[in-house]
Amino acid sequence: MTAALGWGLWHAFAPAPSIPTLVEDAQRVDQIVIDKSARRLLASRQGETVLEFDIALGFEPVGDKAEEGDGKTPEGIFRVNRRNANSSFHLSLGLDYPQAEDLQRAEDAGIDPGGDIFIHGQPNAVGGALTLPGDWTAGCIAISNSEMERLWQLVDIGTKVEIRP
Repeated sequence: MTAALGWGLWHAFAPAPSIPTLVEDAQRVDQIVIDKSARRLLASRQGETVLEFDIALGFEPVGDKAEEGDGKTPEGIFRVNRRNANSSFHLSLGLDYPQAEDLQRAEDAGIDPGGDIFIHGQPNAVGGALTLPGDWTAGCIAISNSEMERLWQLVDIGTKVEIRP
């Protein structure tokens, strides 16, 4: 009886254990994986996941991007090739889409492959407290503003981004 009382008091009044934040330990990430079907972004350093976020995709998320305006998020291996602190969305990391094969495919089909694919926060017009629900981008990957701020701190130009179906 005394043990049970002690156990109950301990759980009721003991300080909660501190849960380490992986981001605080990470200096940089070397890979980002976007899992479109799971709507998840995983950022890792030397194979260890340091961030994991829910994402929003293009408004027609199934399938690979083929042309401008199709609402699809491209699939494949990309690199971060630019950072924009003054984006129309809360911070943005640009991806090197379209690549040579995308350009050739589009030229052969007589279409515009689109471009300006980013990982970004929410539209500046909606303010910092709102995270839009569902898939709403034109083909980008969107996360909350606070998540974007954490990712922004850890990603350099050249970081590998794999976008899976």
